[in-house]
Amino acid sequence: FGPHRVPVIVECLTDNLNRTAANVRVLFRKGQLGTTGSVSWDFDHLGMIEAKPERDADPETAAIEAGAQDLMPGEDGETLFLTAPTDLDAVQKALPEQGFTVTKVYLGWKAKNPVSLAGAEREEVEAFLQAIDEDDDVQTVYAGLGD
Repeated sequence: FGPHRVPVIVECLTDNLNRTAANVRVLFRKGQLGTTGSVSWDFDHLGMIEAKPERDADPETAAIEAGAQDLMPGEDGETLFLTAPTDLDAVQKALPEQGFTVTKVYLGWKAKNPVSLAGAEREEVEAFLQAIDEDDDVQTVYAGLGD
């Protein structure tokens, strides 16, 4: 957990486990470091597809027709389509037929119960997440921080 009990999943890729473990322990000094998978119960493991509309395509209709479970509006008109991990390939292939250009496909984690924070507390958590993300061995950071 990060500051203010915000659940965090950190995915790392390393050639030196001892160095990475030590670095992550130091970064979590403002939070609470658990064992591998100790907060995964608070996240859903999902297929995630980022796509841009080619024309005036409706994201909701595309999600229904392609078989996505949910969608989230993104930046610059992009939409994040969420699927079950087993449906990732099928939805990815169906989205172009619905008028979307797929830009990124991956498996990721989405918080079930995001923690809502404001002001100084939110800034503290964002600074904590930024420090983790800047580590060379950290590949991806997923946080249960709400809007």
